[in-house]
Amino acid sequence: MKQHLYIEMDNCIGCRSCLAACTQCGGHDERNRNYVYDVNPLVTRQTIPLMCLHCVNPACARSCPAQAIQITEEGAVLSALVEKCIGCQNCTIACPYGIPKFDEEQNLMYKCDLCYDRTKEDIPPMCASVCPTNTLQWVTEEELAAKKAQHKLGKWTASHQPFDPLEGETNVKISLPGILQGKQKLF
Repeated sequence: MKQHLYIEMDNCIGCRSCLAACTQCGGHDERNRNYVYDVNPLVTRQTIPLMCLHCVNPACARSCPAQAIQITEEGAVLSALVEKCIGCQNCTIACPYGIPKFDEEQNLMYKCDLCYDRTKEDIPPMCASVCPTNTLQWVTEEELAAKKAQHKLGKWTASHQPFDPLEGETNVKISLPGILQGKQKLF
């Protein structure tokens, strides 16, 4: 049964427990691979989690001349393989979401890999397993279908041009119902 990381951005309270959990995932070398962004810190407490959206046809992988970025059967886009990465940083430039980061010391790109050691065994990624507000959820296809019906989700693209998006479909699904409907958070 295929599962997806689902992000309900309205729920984020900025606790950053997802960041702490990310550092504890196997193979992450105690390094954050996702981020929490303060939308407008001088005006509001609104925060949103930022992580790799695991694009179906990822620009980072397409731009890599060494084919160091692998895509799993389940759709997880993995960090660059140490033995293949040549440090060109094409992936960091190509990603329309600005997710891949480059470690100068290791000469290597790193990013969220959806805790692949866990998710391939149907165990939720670390960030989703600790989120106290269900901003990050590990959902089945049926649960995702119910959320789509409830929130009228569309495809997430990195462009305002619906007929010529920078990136197409992603494996991570996102809901912005309150923001899109003009509702404001109460906290």
